[in-house]
Amino acid sequence: MDTTMYFEEKIKDQGGRAEMELEIGRSSFYPEGSIYISVDGKLVIMDRETAQRFVEPVNSVGFYHGFVE
Repeated sequence: MDTTMYFEEKIKDQGGRAEMELEIGRSSFYPEGSIYISVDGKLVIMDRETAQRFVEPVNSVGFYHGFVE
């Protein structure tokens, strides 16, 4: 299995009330490579259709806040 991690961080709520360990990357564990997400050690490797539905709104909210051009 080939993976590339793109993000790994303990994310804290702005109000300081909650936190989570988040990791996002790519995985070729299955024949069709895709995105994986790990939250507090719970791993999910998305099928490509789900990954596309995931990326579009994440990109949109990033654009809204000026994080993506």
